[in-house]
Amino acid sequence: MTALPSPEDLIPHRAPFLLVDELLELEPGARAVGRWTLTGDEYFFAGHFPGRPTLPGVLMVEALAQVGACGAMANPEFAGKLPLFGGVDKVKFRRQVVPGETLELEVVFAKMGRRGGRGVGRATVDGDLACQAELMVVMVDA
Repeated sequence: MTALPSPEDLIPHRAPFLLVDELLELEPGARAVGRWTLTGDEYFFAGHFPGRPTLPGVLMVEALAQVGACGAMANPEFAGKLPLFGGVDKVKFRRQVVPGETLELEVVFAKMGRRGGRGVGRATVDGDLACQAELMVVMVDA
């Protein structure tokens, strides 16, 4: 069994804005699954509902986009490209995510071409749906 690359091997994001700890599954250009464990020490928790820290929904969507970008960039066809967030549609938030929880992030591409693609992302905690969204990635020259 071959080890999966780290998110840092595939996308340019770095702390404090890398929102994926590890990749769990990778089908280049088709599907990616990653994990993000929230310790409570993340910078945003101090100010996002003090006394009741909650993961901002926009960061959940960004984490999905990062996992999707990993899936896209795992395809050798995109060497020398930079994945950009092209859009987001039909976002639904289903539950709060709090410190100590682990998000499992999955993006499945419905369409992928040379200039980008579209897919569906789902973020879950212990199997419970936290967020779902349609995501678009645009590939530009790095």
